Amino acid sequence: MLATLVTLAATEGEEPSKTAFFIAGGALAAFAVIIAAIGIRLHRTFPPSRGVAGGVIAIAAVLVAATMLSAVLTG
Repeated sequence: MLATLVTLAATEGEEPSKTAFFIAGGALAAFAVIIAAIGIRLHRTFPPSRGVAGGVIAIAAVLVAATMLSAVLTG
């Protein structure tokens, strides 16, 4: 995924394409809305285990890092 973002962001020209940032930012926003909806609906049992909590945190961290990296690379 990281290689794809770098490839999309590394274009020659006056203004780099913001496609990588829009994709990463959109994925992060969609993830946040989905996790919020699940958390609101299942607030007493979400996350069901420490493993699921760690997975949600890891996915969020990767999406945030990808969004930040694409923002920096696309200017």
